[in-house]
Amino acid sequence: MLIAEPLEIAIQELSKLPGIGRKTALRLSLFLLRQPDEQVENLVKAMINLKREIKFCKNCYNIATEDLCLICQNPSRDSTTICVVEDFNDVIAIEKTNEYHGVYHVLGGVLSPLDGIGPNELKMKELQQRVEKLKPSELILALNPSTEGEATSLYIANFFKDSNLKITRIARGIPIGSDLEFVDEATVIRALEGRIQIK
Repeated sequence: MLIAEPLEIAIQELSKLPGIGRKTALRLSLFLLRQPDEQVENLVKAMINLKREIKFCKNCYNIATEDLCLICQNPSRDSTTICVVEDFNDVIAIEKTNEYHGVYHVLGGVLSPLDGIGPNELKMKELQQRVEKLKPSELILALNPSTEGEATSLYIANFFKDSNLKITRIARGIPIGSDLEFVDEATVIRALEGRIQIK
């Protein structure tokens, strides 16, 4: 099928986005083509502003518009607890719960020797510096339950093992609304290990 060059270029660029295949890119391109110029220009401006105005917090490496993110600027946050996460989207997920009131540290990934990602490629030194500066009582490891996430959690736990720092890991278990028969064995084991007492 012959496609006009500007449409083909738009399809190619949109299909570079995660989760967007060629068919979806075509649908999005045709949708944008039908929209008023002003709406498309607003979308383009929003994407340009996103790239130009978002930076990373100098404390925790979360996304920010200033040197410090809104969480690090907030004096009511509990700096005695640092929650270590893989990426800033994990911060967003935890913040949605309105249950955690401590501060964060975004590693910027997890250890993955096969991909050439070691401790020096992550914000490990910065985590050590923050622990020395803030002297928190607890470090919560909230990394994804992948092999790499588990290895990173073990690395951090071993790194701080000689300190008086309490190191915890978020519980892993069975999602609400799912049936035990459909849950994999590793998740059931984690759920049993992380069980809590009902008062």
